[in-house]
Amino acid sequence: MRMPPPGGRAAARLVSDLLPEIPLIEVGALPALELIRAEPARTAALIEAAQRRYSRVVVALTDRSSRRWLERTGNPYLAEIRAVAETVGLSGAYMLNLSHEWACTTGVASDPAGRGERLVRVLDWPLDGLGRHVVIARHDGPAGPWFNPTWPGFAGVLTAAAPGRFAAAFNQAPLRRRTPFVAADWLLDRIAIAGSKALPPAHLLRQVFEQARDYREARERILQTPLCIPALFALSGTAEGEGCVIERLEHRAILHDQPVAVANHWLTTDLGPELPRGDLSVARREQLQALLAGEAGADFDWLLPPVRNDFTRLVVIANAATGEIAVQGWEASGPATAIRRLHEPPV
Repeated sequence: MRMPPPGGRAAARLVSDLLPEIPLIEVGALPALELIRAEPARTAALIEAAQRRYSRVVVALTDRSSRRWLERTGNPYLAEIRAVAETVGLSGAYMLNLSHEWACTTGVASDPAGRGERLVRVLDWPLDGLGRHVVIARHDGPAGPWFNPTWPGFAGVLTAAAPGRFAAAFNQAPLRRRTPFVAADWLLDRIAIAGSKALPPAHLLRQVFEQARDYREARERILQTPLCIPALFALSGTAEGEGCVIERLEHRAILHDQPVAVANHWLTTDLGPELPRGDLSVARREQLQALLAGEAGADFDWLLPPVRNDFTRLVVIANAATGEIAVQGWEASGPATAIRRLHEPPV
């Protein structure tokens, strides 16, 4: 794992400034498809990376089962994902749009550097290339504009910020332990998903950004909408105290008010036996919880192990009150892009 270069913050900023810039792309009604058309080389690279990691045979099999599930459930983003698959012409579009193979560390708290609340987000995924090929989609919908750090072809939302409304992110929940065997527990979850017609968490989060007018409406949608699989959501608003983590089961929700950080294990101890996702989930959560009280700044010099690790691919800080967002892509070797800073003051 490459450490920041010697010379302190100034040297680290210089290295970051020499890295490629993250594209900012205006999108419309079919953002996942429009991003493919805008960035075809990134799309091809990500599909090839998935096929290398999971094998072409596994990707093809899971792609077909993912497509059938989306069709059977009448998923609201099926037409968009189908258009992505037809445009790419390779197996993987359906499977990758339903993947939950990441670990994350996310926190919400008042911004110590100024007014408003902030969301601090670190996304880990063992898929090489995600950091290099991240893009930022700017959506302009009926509820207002919002920014989505994402990848071409992905229809859901993992992390986003809507200036003047809220910022939010989705973490993978721990694996529920119901048998002595991890593989059996994983299979039981897949069987439950196959029998559900509820939304995947990433699709719920997209609906929230498209439709919710403010923090309270976003929170209620996350609390009340049925899900096909458990998830952990972090949400920050614009007014003082508007921030929370929401632990979601399929039909139950538990809310934790800010300041609070979450990784990939339950904060509520009575939710049953679990297997946290990723490495050192408790240590990652504790480290970010401590950082929330200090200057976890938009230069990301605070990003240290274990919150930063070989699988870190994306880092985001967002303040919906000020409209300031900072995004950087990472790979196992270190920063993969320059820090992209956006500032869209709320209207």
